[in-house]
Amino acid sequence: MKAMVLNSYGPEAPFEFADVPDPVATPGHVVVKVAAASVNTVDTMIRNMGADLPLSPQLPAVLGMDFAGTVVAIGDGVTGFAIGDEVYGCAGGLMDLPGALAEYIKADARLIAHKPKTLSMREAAALPLVGITAYEGLTRAGVGEQKTVLVQGGAGGVGHVAVQIAHHLGATVSATGRGADQMALIEGLGARPLDFTTQKVEDYVAEHTDGVGFDIVFDSVGGPNMTNSFEAAKFNGHVATTVAMVEIDLTPAHFKGLSLHVIFMLIPMMHDVGRQTHGDILRTLTDLADDGALKPIVDEQEFGWADVSAAYAHLTNGSAVGKVVVEL
Repeated sequence: MKAMVLNSYGPEAPFEFADVPDPVATPGHVVVKVAAASVNTVDTMIRNMGADLPLSPQLPAVLGMDFAGTVVAIGDGVTGFAIGDEVYGCAGGLMDLPGALAEYIKADARLIAHKPKTLSMREAAALPLVGITAYEGLTRAGVGEQKTVLVQGGAGGVGHVAVQIAHHLGATVSATGRGADQMALIEGLGARPLDFTTQKVEDYVAEHTDGVGFDIVFDSVGGPNMTNSFEAAKFNGHVATTVAMVEIDLTPAHFKGLSLHVIFMLIPMMHDVGRQTHGDILRTLTDLADDGALKPIVDEQEFGWADVSAAYAHLTNGSAVGKVVVEL
């Protein structure tokens, strides 16, 4: 089959066409003909850092974690899927799992679900990694009715999905962003927009929570921004972060009695721990999408086979609006 392969690592490493062996549907797995694959920040990190990142595959490497496509082969022991089913998932592109920038991908059946009928292949491919991350973080933090939720980075890939899920689950949602376009996007998703460039944490906490703080802060920015999340959370509140690779003083979290949830959704893929959880979450996301409660925002620029390098550049240079997707 045809695949886009990295033969070296680095920010300028080219994706090159190559013929690689067709995948075989081993027990517990299916083979999917890939229609679309999205580009995530972690994909760009793998390309840039290579062996310095523990989850990077050996060269030559086929990247691409998220995909949507059609089942063409089924291995022994797989139930719930049939040849011809349209599916989506996040099932490769790291360690020893070949990715989705290829004509076909072999996927553990526990890591996929039927594609939402209301979403195109392009839209569905944009959803798995960010959707699973957002759902895991919010549910671990106890999101629900009568909860106040602050999403840090509400216009981002994970953030815009977290806003929609929290809103659907009955929470009162606020979200940070910057500029008129992001403010309009956040408001359109059902959240109160907060411009972090013009509003201090203490000011919007005072205005929108009567100074108490938010029940849950979902921080998709992370790093040094976690100090803002600690400040925004109420006593005994919850902070869920997707970026905890930072040295930071936890004293503010201690004196507030905060629960800190570090969300690293790749663990089931990397270590084969609880993989069925991902399939379960994807089925929930499918229901939300088909009920009209969840829709991923996809960047309007279109990319094909020959444009993979350009798609990665489009994400890393900060010009993308929504998820970047490559249609194969």
